[in-house]
Amino acid sequence: MEFYIGSCDIAVIGAGHAGVEAALAAARMGMSTVLFTISNDAVANMPCNPSIGGTGKGQLVYEIDALGGEMGRAADKVTLQDRMLNLSKGPAVHSKRVQADRRMYQNIMKLTIEHTDNLRLVQAEIVDIRTEDVGGVPHVCAVVTSLGQIWKCRAAVVCTGTYLDSRVIIGEYTKSSGPDGMHAAVGLTESLRKLGLEIRRFKTGTPPRIDARTVDYSVLERQDGDEVTPYSADTDIRDLDARPKLPCYVAYTNETTHEIIRKNISRSPLYSGVIEGIGPRYCPSIEDKVVRFPDKTRHQLFLEPMGEGSNEMYLQGFSSSMPADVQMEMLRSMRGFENAVTMRSAYAIEYDCIDPLTLDASLKVKALSGLYGAGQFNGTSGYEEAAAQGLIAGINAALYLRGEAPLTLSRNSSYIGTLIDDLVTKGTNEPYRMMTSRSEFRLILRQDNADARLSEIGHRVGLLSDERYERYLKKQKLIDTEKERMFSTVFPPSEKLNELLTSIGETPISTGVRFSELIRRPGVTYEMLAPIDKNRPELPRDVIFTAVTDIRYDGYIKKQLADAERFEKLEKRLFPSDIDFMKIRGISTEAAQKLTKIRPASIGAASRISGVSPADISVLLIYLDARHRDEMHGGKSE
Repeated sequence: MEFYIGSCDIAVIGAGHAGVEAALAAARMGMSTVLFTISNDAVANMPCNPSIGGTGKGQLVYEIDALGGEMGRAADKVTLQDRMLNLSKGPAVHSKRVQADRRMYQNIMKLTIEHTDNLRLVQAEIVDIRTEDVGGVPHVCAVVTSLGQIWKCRAAVVCTGTYLDSRVIIGEYTKSSGPDGMHAAVGLTESLRKLGLEIRRFKTGTPPRIDARTVDYSVLERQDGDEVTPYSADTDIRDLDARPKLPCYVAYTNETTHEIIRKNISRSPLYSGVIEGIGPRYCPSIEDKVVRFPDKTRHQLFLEPMGEGSNEMYLQGFSSSMPADVQMEMLRSMRGFENAVTMRSAYAIEYDCIDPLTLDASLKVKALSGLYGAGQFNGTSGYEEAAAQGLIAGINAALYLRGEAPLTLSRNSSYIGTLIDDLVTKGTNEPYRMMTSRSEFRLILRQDNADARLSEIGHRVGLLSDERYERYLKKQKLIDTEKERMFSTVFPPSEKLNELLTSIGETPISTGVRFSELIRRPGVTYEMLAPIDKNRPELPRDVIFTAVTDIRYDGYIKKQLADAERFEKLEKRLFPSDIDFMKIRGISTEAAQKLTKIRPASIGAASRISGVSPADISVLLIYLDARHRDEMHGGKSE
């Protein structure tokens, strides 16, 4: 029996990392919001790696914070180890990653939700999304729980993660289940199909959790963290410094491990046909690595803490769906794990998701009004990718109800824009993972300048407070002032300066040299020049880093900004809403079909669709010019 229970502006389905950000954004923008979850104890769960950030992912977290999202603030409060990846490379690919206290992160997020105005957390499984016809277009009007409770709403954001009709697989054992023993969401898939959404089947996996007391750490490589730096501009560095600093450890598989895998490969669900879903290319299981790279004699693993005081350790790189007995044999074949005991077996999990090509750049389902998707529901993998999409979907659901234009971020503005653009113009045939290599603008999309790129947007939509925005403006002024000082300061030749340059293998100077020129020399650092830089102000280290980076890479940055400007021109060449690509003469049949299916908003978006050639783009530009001329004279052309 169904019965009406309440109403809200926005219903968010799923309380993982996407759902949490979507719900918080919508509520903070003044929308009455209900966040539905299968279990209130699974809010913001980390069923896989207990970490936040990583290559390309750290940039997403900084951008989430700059827009007013919550992930960075929470991650700073639960950091167990802080590392900056790719420090041996240029700043364009520097990426922060923290080991996080898993349960503390969940508790902080749950409390944040419970104490946010306009937001309710409800434990319920949503099995149906209902629409009503308004002017010939279906509009979201309600969601229904498995208990028959009807919640009226004006918009919904689907953030079902890996729960949608999910199945856990360990060897021959399979069970309808979500991650960590939570029950699966089994009713919603059929409702989504009835709404016209194309459903796909993806797969991911997770390694075993090891009892810390059963590992011999003396034979493993200890890995300590780096100097701590906050994700969030709201974090006091003293609070971050006070957090416990826990080590991780490096371990390796060996030939014995690989032989055990090869001997039992027929029992692997990956190779026996039990697993049907498509898994992530960049995070394969250990058995997949052994099969795909037969010449490798070992694979690197990382043993990481799950939380302060917890005995559970996460063995990164050892994902598997092998039977439990084989997993144990594999584990104990490795040095340091001869007596290891698992607290949770590794498993694979299959789940339903949608084809992201059904979404537009605001993450709204094109064929429906008021329905948005975010996270693994859209075909991505990773907490950070999910949170970024959830934030944008939540913002746009609120803007939609306000009657305002949607927020769409471009590729040259952010990694978030790159992520969404890849999904809605290229689609994905496997769980999508963000990497720095996916961005052609990565030198201007560094994690240190995320606030300069996105704070104004966060403030405009109402997620960054006036006080936070003022702090950003003051920081930016410090950066600009220091850059001006470095360009105008000239150091005369001196014995002290030349001794310094000689000590690092640099040529001494015989005439005056600008600070900005000197800092571009290999090996010369800002700190190194302190003894001769008498007028140096006291500045925060993040201000110094950005100022120095902007000057050191000034020529490359200007070139990339010029590329971004050309890119922006194509993004501004918009297609009319009534365009019929099939009637445009001169473009290929494949291009016409792809353009008709995806319906890109601009020439720029069209150029990134697989199957649309540069010749097709030239024809489209000519068509738009001709149509514009005809419309200026009252006519119309195809």
